[in-house]
Amino acid sequence: MVQASQFYGKAHEDASAHLQNFLEICSIFRIRGVAKDTILLRLFPFSLLGKAKQWFYTNKDKHNTWDLCSTTFLTKFFPIAKTNALRGKISSFQQQHDESFAEAWERFQNYIEDCPHHGIEKWLLMQTFYHGLISSTCESIDAAVGELSCHLRSQMLKHLLRRWPQNQHAMKNVLSHGRKEEESTKGVGQPR
Repeated sequence: MVQASQFYGKAHEDASAHLQNFLEICSIFRIRGVAKDTILLRLFPFSLLGKAKQWFYTNKDKHNTWDLCSTTFLTKFFPIAKTNALRGKISSFQQQHDESFAEAWERFQNYIEDCPHHGIEKWLLMQTFYHGLISSTCESIDAAVGELSCHLRSQMLKHLLRRWPQNQHAMKNVLSHGRKEEESTKGVGQPR
């Protein structure tokens, strides 16, 4: 099964797509008492041919975890120009005016998935996403989480986003809560 779509290391091949396909296939394998890393590292060379397989065996001792192996694989076989272009898309992310919060988040996640070896810290990704949102979305988030420091806002935003796929309705309520509260307090304490 792993050998059905082998990677040779040729210029026209997509190393990231190969890894995603490999991980999808391997997700069906579970062996009691055997770590997932061990399974991935044992099966990975069967998904390679030619110079890619040669690269794996030449560097086998250097990558003793799956994260290290997959990162070095992408560094070797994912063109630097493409990596830089995708990092640029991530770091210059901007929400479109006709794009919902969920659509913006999904597009941002797609950028990250297209370049899994981007090397950008998670906290910086969250700040990049937040600062790329249109002002009305930022205001809703700020109203929902209150006046927080950048670090705490990033943590709260990460928490909100982690729950997004599980309960979109509740998330929409959280993000619109600030607007409702603002509207209900208009005129309170002001002379009539």
